[in-house]
Amino acid sequence: MKHRLALALLAASLATAMSSPAPALKFAGTPKPLFRTLPNNLKWHKLPPAGSPQLPQWNGSFTDNLGQTITYTMPGTDPAASNAPTTFPVVIVPIKMVYGALNGKMTFDPLAAKLPNGETLIHNYLNSPLFRSNVRFIQGGTDVGKTQYIDAFQRANFWSFVKKNRNYHVLLGSPTVLPEQTIRVKAPLGTVMDNPFGTGTCSASNRSSCVGTMEIDVFDRYLQQFMRSFAEINPSVLPLFLTYDVYLTEGTSEQVCCIGGYHSATGSQPRGQTYAYATYVDLPGVFSQDVSAWSHEIGEWMDDPFVDNSVNCADNNAMEDGDPLENNPNSGAFPYNANGFTYNLQSLVFLGYFGAPRDISLHKWLSFQNDEQSVCPGQGTP
Repeated sequence: MKHRLALALLAASLATAMSSPAPALKFAGTPKPLFRTLPNNLKWHKLPPAGSPQLPQWNGSFTDNLGQTITYTMPGTDPAASNAPTTFPVVIVPIKMVYGALNGKMTFDPLAAKLPNGETLIHNYLNSPLFRSNVRFIQGGTDVGKTQYIDAFQRANFWSFVKKNRNYHVLLGSPTVLPEQTIRVKAPLGTVMDNPFGTGTCSASNRSSCVGTMEIDVFDRYLQQFMRSFAEINPSVLPLFLTYDVYLTEGTSEQVCCIGGYHSATGSQPRGQTYAYATYVDLPGVFSQDVSAWSHEIGEWMDDPFVDNSVNCADNNAMEDGDPLENNPNSGAFPYNANGFTYNLQSLVFLGYFGAPRDISLHKWLSFQNDEQSVCPGQGTP
């Protein structure tokens, strides 16, 4: 993910909502599908004492096309040396977003949402290939496993080792859903508007065309408070914060919209607390539909959990494996029919994209769906 722009909390296009009882339903600027990282820091947390639980992790390295040594930390164990699965405990924190009379007078509640297929949002989310291991992934004729989506990606990422160490897996454990938290969004920091990637008009009778917004830095402060309030959250656990039909924004001289998710950590490896946020949008065909943003964020957590794996790319200095494909058709996502629903899961780039030897990964591809043909800018020709 590209690092954040300089922020100003009061975006002019949102501040006008303070003086009017009706929200501005049209986004004033040009919306762009975006994902972000927030740099790891200890501003809101202290590192746990030595000996406390921490994220299972391993360290690796490669020499890139420029002859530079790239070092990285990833969750799990070294696929070149391990032939066993790692399962990461996961907690999900649903977040209800409440907008008052000055900025839309709507509530976006992931626990109350009923989706077009008749199921609840939580049911669809938990039954997606992100958490269920009942989809067989065959990439370019090679069976990389009947497993979860991100595990299939990581197995393919290190296929030169995993084809021998067949029991290697990095799996998300069966999630525990923690009590829902509520954010009451103040008018200067967010509003209700038409989904800028759809064609409908937001109204009480057409809520599927509505989205809420909130400024990302202020939103993240709430997540920091929520993490401190749950005894179930510690660095060995991956907290996932879930909203419904919400995009985040950045305040600059012109408001920046729309952010579908981000991931971060409260400190560096090995003891920092990693976490991720993404939204679930129920309008088909738009940015962040169903679990597409989640496949992006969990995929990036898998390859850059502490947001400090640096690479030599001219357009991005972080090992963020979702960003290079997010502007492809369907926001880089591919449909998968699973458990009675069609999920959209974003493709992710392999280490070869960042200049690693291509023969590490499946078929010497640069991405899971073979939808990337060039290494990152600055790494020369593939």
